[in-house]
Amino acid sequence: MERVTAAEARPGYRLWLRFTDGVEGEVDLSNLVGRGVFARWNDPAEFARVGVDPTTRTVCWPGDIDLDPDNLYARVTGKAVPCAAPASRQV
Repeated sequence: MERVTAAEARPGYRLWLRFTDGVEGEVDLSNLVGRGVFARWNDPAEFARVGVDPTTRTVCWPGDIDLDPDNLYARVTGKAVPCAAPASRQV
């Protein structure tokens, strides 16, 4: 599982990311603007406050907003999000 090492807000609610394996790319987050906790992004200055949590290496914003790095990595690379192994079933 790769983690985020750098993030930068770009115009149009796009986010440039770099991951621990060196992969870089942009994701379009405009579909989230105005929804739930992302209502704060109605002000583009709030979106621009993006950072990387130094402990979890996730993309985050003030107000406890963060995004899953696995999903972001999948969007940048086009690879599927790794799934957890199915739990064993007891009969």
